[in-house]
Amino acid sequence: MQERGSGPGPLSPESGPPAEAATAAAPPARWSLLFGVAAAVLAIDQLTKWWAVETLATRTIDVVWTLRLHLTVNHGSAFSLAEGRGAVISLLALVVVAVLLRSGRYATHPGTAVAIGLVAGGAVGNLMDRAFRAGEGFLGGGVIDFVDLQWWPVFNVADAAIVVGAVTLLGSQWREGAEGRSEGHQGHEGHTP
Repeated sequence: MQERGSGPGPLSPESGPPAEAATAAAPPARWSLLFGVAAAVLAIDQLTKWWAVETLATRTIDVVWTLRLHLTVNHGSAFSLAEGRGAVISLLALVVVAVLLRSGRYATHPGTAVAIGLVAGGAVGNLMDRAFRAGEGFLGGGVIDFVDLQWWPVFNVADAAIVVGAVTLLGSQWREGAEGRSEGHQGHEGHTP
């Protein structure tokens, strides 16, 4: 006779597999893809901001149609809202990054890992601006923005990564949910209640 809590007993159709077997069957999280995308976004964002500060401080570059490269410093939130509330926005961004990284363990599909990496890398890029650029108070630095469409608020690589990542994450979650519903439906075919 087996003692209670001494390990898994023999398998029977009623008891099912032990938890270790179910966990082992789950696909692994794609941490390297997630962190690789986040690091790439962060590097590109910081390099382009450095370039913008060095090059666009004294001029604006017209690219095509309404697109121009024009340096601005944003002390508010996205789209220059909540001016002067950089510390609060930064703390909220830290919470978002923490939640995303915690949810990264469920990123078993490449699309989900890429999406989380885009959002996390973009959020950290803008947080670095708030933390290390001149400003007033804790996390009061301004975010460097320079992509100016002239009919949309000025933004940067981090902002674009956050938006693309969020849309991709929603699409990926929708797709995974649809696959789960499809698998669940297929498992119940031929059974009558």
